[in-house]
Amino acid sequence: MANQQASFMTAIDVGSAKTCILLAEVTDNGLRYRGHGLTDSRGSRKGVIVDLEKAASSIQRAVEQAEDVAGAPIEHAWVGIAGSHVRGINSHGGISFGTRTREITRDEIRLAVDKARAIPLPNDREIVHLLPQEFILDDQAGVHDPLGMMATRLEVRVHIITAASSAMQNVVTAVNRAGVHVDDTVFEPLGCADSTLRSDEREMGVCLADLGAGSTDLIVFQEGAVSHSAVIPIGGDHFTSDLSVGMCTPVAEAEKIKKLYGNVSATLIPEGNEVEVPSVGDRPSRLLSQRFVAEILEPRACELFEMMRENLRHHGMLERCVGGIVLSGGASRLPGILDIAESVLRRPVRLAWPVPMAKMPSVLAEPEFATVLGMVSYGHRARTARGMQDDGWSGRLKALFADKGA
Repeated sequence: MANQQASFMTAIDVGSAKTCILLAEVTDNGLRYRGHGLTDSRGSRKGVIVDLEKAASSIQRAVEQAEDVAGAPIEHAWVGIAGSHVRGINSHGGISFGTRTREITRDEIRLAVDKARAIPLPNDREIVHLLPQEFILDDQAGVHDPLGMMATRLEVRVHIITAASSAMQNVVTAVNRAGVHVDDTVFEPLGCADSTLRSDEREMGVCLADLGAGSTDLIVFQEGAVSHSAVIPIGGDHFTSDLSVGMCTPVAEAEKIKKLYGNVSATLIPEGNEVEVPSVGDRPSRLLSQRFVAEILEPRACELFEMMRENLRHHGMLERCVGGIVLSGGASRLPGILDIAESVLRRPVRLAWPVPMAKMPSVLAEPEFATVLGMVSYGHRARTARGMQDDGWSGRLKALFADKGA
C-alpha cells in the first residue's frame, strides 16, 4: 500500500462549479498522466462547502471516473483550498547570537522561522502555508539558504497564508467521505503557479489571478518568492447571475449563453447579431442583441479588475508586477477579458496555459485545468523534498526557493 501511494500523485480541486480530480504516475522521468475525473459540483458555493453530503457525492463521482480511466484505486490525495475565507499576510522575525559570530545550524533556522510565524490568529483560523521569502544575515539580505553561514543575527521574512479552520475541515471531511485520505492541502493559486508561471516572470514580479466560479484568487511572486496573496469576491458565477437577471432568463440558460455568446467587450460584437434567450415560466423565447449580452458582462469584468487593481495597489504590489498578470480558471476564457484586464490594470496580461504532462489528453491543456495540474506538480515536488531528508531543513528550503517555472 505504501509503495502504491508513493507511485501515484493525486490532486482534487473542489470548485464551486466543477470538481476535478487528476491522477498521475510518478516515474523516473517525472509525472505521467494516468486518469482524471470531472463532475459538476454540488454543495459548494464561493469556495466553501455548504452541503457536506452533496459535496462528498460530487467528489465520489469524480473519483470513480478517474479510477476507471486509470485502472487504479485513488486512496490518497492533495486537496485545493480557495475562496473568500483565505487570507495572506507578510511577517518578519529573527534571533540574535550576541556579539560574536557563529555558524547557523538548522535549529537556528527553525527558531527564526518560528519567530516569524508567531503572529496572533483568531481561534477559527489556521496556517495553510508558511512561505519563506528571504533570510537576512546581519545586514545582508536576499539569502536563500543560510545553513552553515556565519552571522551575529539571523532574520527571515515569510508570507503566511491562512484559512478558516471550519471551511478547511469541511473540505477534508467531504473528501474523506468520498473514500479518499487527504495527505495535505494547498492554496490553489500556489499550486496553479507550478504549471503556468515561468521562472523569469517569478523573478521580475508577476500576479497570477485564478478566476474561479465563486471568487478570484490572487498570488504575487517577486524575486522568485510569494510576496502577496488575496481573494477578490467576484467569479464566473457573478457574470452568469448578471445575465440571468439582466435578460430575465433561468440561471442554467444564462450560463449557456455566457459560454456560447459571451463577450466582455461590446465593441467586439458586430451589430445585428442576435441571440435566442429562453424566458422564465411559460413565456416564449425572445431574440436579443448579442451586444446586449456584452453590455451586461462588461461592467462586471471592469469591476473585477478594478477591485484587483485596488487590492494590489493598496499592498504596494501593482508596480512590482513588472512581468505582468496571468489569468487562469474557467472565467478567464471569456472573449475580450484580456483587453479589459490590460486596460484597467495597465499591465501586460496573458492566459495561463498549463505545461502538459506526459500522456495527458489535450482536453486538459486549458486554463481551466491549470490549477489541478499545478497541484499535482506542487504536491509531488513537496513530497519529494520531504522525502529527500526527513529532518532536512536545508533540502526543504532548496525546494521552496528553487526556480519552479517552466
